[in-house]
Amino acid sequence: MRVLLLLLGTVLLAVMAVEAKKYHPLSDKFIDRVNQYATTWKAGRNFNRHTSMKHIKRLMGVLPGSKYMLPEPLYVKEYLLTDLPPKFDSRIAWPKCPTIGEVRDQGSCGSCWAFGAVEVMTDRTCIHSKGTQNFHYSAEDLVSCCHMCGAGCNGGMPGGAFLYWVHGGIVSGGSFNSSQGCQPYAIAPCEHHVTGARPKCDEEGGTPKCVKQCEKGYNVNYKRDLHKGKKTYSLPNDEEQIMYDIMTNGPVEAAFAVYVDFLHYKSGVYKHTHGQFLGGHAIRVLGWGKENGVKYWQCANSWNTDWGNNGFFKIIRGSDHCGIESEMVTGLPTDPKFHN
Repeated sequence: MRVLLLLLGTVLLAVMAVEAKKYHPLSDKFIDRVNQYATTWKAGRNFNRHTSMKHIKRLMGVLPGSKYMLPEPLYVKEYLLTDLPPKFDSRIAWPKCPTIGEVRDQGSCGSCWAFGAVEVMTDRTCIHSKGTQNFHYSAEDLVSCCHMCGAGCNGGMPGGAFLYWVHGGIVSGGSFNSSQGCQPYAIAPCEHHVTGARPKCDEEGGTPKCVKQCEKGYNVNYKRDLHKGKKTYSLPNDEEQIMYDIMTNGPVEAAFAVYVDFLHYKSGVYKHTHGQFLGGHAIRVLGWGKENGVKYWQCANSWNTDWGNNGFFKIIRGSDHCGIESEMVTGLPTDPKFHN
């Protein structure tokens, strides 16, 4: 019986693969097929049907081999893991840190690796200062100046981003046109999704030039605005270890394999059904829970709020689905009293 079930499963996967090739990955028919096979989540239209797949693939900015730049994993003692709650959400746990609920937009740039990193740094700086340090780390500064991290808008490594934070520091900066901080993001949000008011996405956008100075009007110079991390570490591929660290210190950055069906996530707990592999993508993990009996990680993406569930999504927890638990990295900020 077991052999028969395995055989039937293999046949089903083969049929799904053939069907996936029959339809354009952004077509209504492809979305319909996803909804036929997905049992834990719902798909819908996030991207305009005519969006270039070249542009979409570029959004997956985690370079192959990024695991090799991960710092050493941090383990905690087993007895500390006994009081893990069934549900946890960093947005609720730390209400004095509103950045935890932010969803940024990486624009036409493969900078997900940098966005996930600066979002975690921002969240944890606030959390560890008990809400007194709302320092909004600049994705612009990290993408343009961290050469050890990879290739900027052409991809990078989350582990490198945290090492850069600890050893070099990153200045402040908000979203495009925000005039917030030393270096706001220079790449405009573009119309990834259904028809809207934003400009068309650029398939070949270059990495902004590294400029080590703050924009006019910001009253702190670049060197003084640099904030460093105290330490960086990765997390072991262990569900409870990850949960404990998030509950204790705040959100973490994770990288995972993205397939076409993920583009169409709307609600529920994502589990890959079919569609081609697009690349490695980095996101922020905020917490966990269970929905209709299915365990999940609560995550924030960087494709603006009109993707997914207002920019957020859930993915299956505990089975390293799409590699979500095997490449998590984070760090701790320096003591707030040492910040300028």
